[in-house]
Amino acid sequence: MSQQSPETPILDLITTMTAASLEATTFDANTAMLVRIAALVAVEAPPASYVMNLAAAAELGVGEDEVSAVLAAIAPIVGTTKIVSASGNILRALGFVIEMGEMEAAED
Repeated sequence: MSQQSPETPILDLITTMTAASLEATTFDANTAMLVRIAALVAVEAPPASYVMNLAAAAELGVGEDEVSAVLAAIAPIVGTTKIVSASGNILRALGFVIEMGEMEAAED
């Protein structure tokens, strides 16, 4: 198990769980992240969940076109209300990331 920080024990646990789930699947990492994004939509995840998962997906090279394709693919299953809700949560998550980046840049 990875070293946990005393400042972020929950985040460290989630990171460890995510890494274990990616190791346990036969999907390639990009596909696994797209499946995770679909699951976030299905459970009506809050923006913070999208921040973490979209950041990990982006590090793997997953782009907005692929995320949009996932939303389009699952829309008939989860319904338009969940897609609209997820889209709003994704936008809020991206806004949060941009705002944090601006705050960090202002501190430098």
